[in-house]
Amino acid sequence: MEVKPYAGSSKSKREQVEEMFDNIAPKYDFLNHSLTAGIDKIWRRKAIKLANEHSPESILDIAAGTGDFSILEAKRTNATITAIDISQNMLNIAIEKARKENLQDRITFMKADSLDMPFSDNSFDSVTVGFGVRNFVDIPKGLSEILRVLKPGGRLVVLELSEPPNPVVKACYSFYFHRVLPFFGRLVSKDKEAYTYLPNSVDNFPYGDRFVDIMKSCGYCNTMLKWLTMGISAIYVGEKPVQQS
Repeated sequence: MEVKPYAGSSKSKREQVEEMFDNIAPKYDFLNHSLTAGIDKIWRRKAIKLANEHSPESILDIAAGTGDFSILEAKRTNATITAIDISQNMLNIAIEKARKENLQDRITFMKADSLDMPFSDNSFDSVTVGFGVRNFVDIPKGLSEILRVLKPGGRLVVLELSEPPNPVVKACYSFYFHRVLPFFGRLVSKDKEAYTYLPNSVDNFPYGDRFVDIMKSCGYCNTMLKWLTMGISAIYVGEKPVQQS
């Protein structure tokens, strides 16, 4: 079942996701860090460590949002960073944050759709996606497009929310995620649908081994799943096979 941010809208999911992130961009960082108690920063560092294990010279950050992933990658590697997102309002904040960090020459920000990227085949050593895959209109198509732009031997690292396997943790998490988070999200962002869509999109996401299986079916090899914080989120790793002569 396709989950969209605005149930009453006739727009496509892609258009609705763009509209939603444009709407909540000014409050996105505050809510993101506050509602996760800052633990999302730790998750990002773990994901970037895996993305950088083979010392990439070029990194593509998809669903870059306000630039946290891209900026941290620029600080921790010597790679050239290309960051894309479908929300221009989110990108505007990212560009300003990069400028304040004096990283504007290290990161190229551009508006682009992850399902139809304006890059040649075999362009990047690493690709990262932080909390963005569940917003893909077509997950297998998005993963296949990423595989296309990865160089042979290149690595994809996905950081995404999931549901904890422990029943007690899952119950507490579900209450917070479906009751507390939407309330404060609506209160601060003024977009009553956005923070209802968030837990619904996580519920609908094929997390865990199901997502790993999708990666494999799209052609990724050397896949890995790493659970974080009792299963609240997870890191998925896959590589593009090295072509045999």
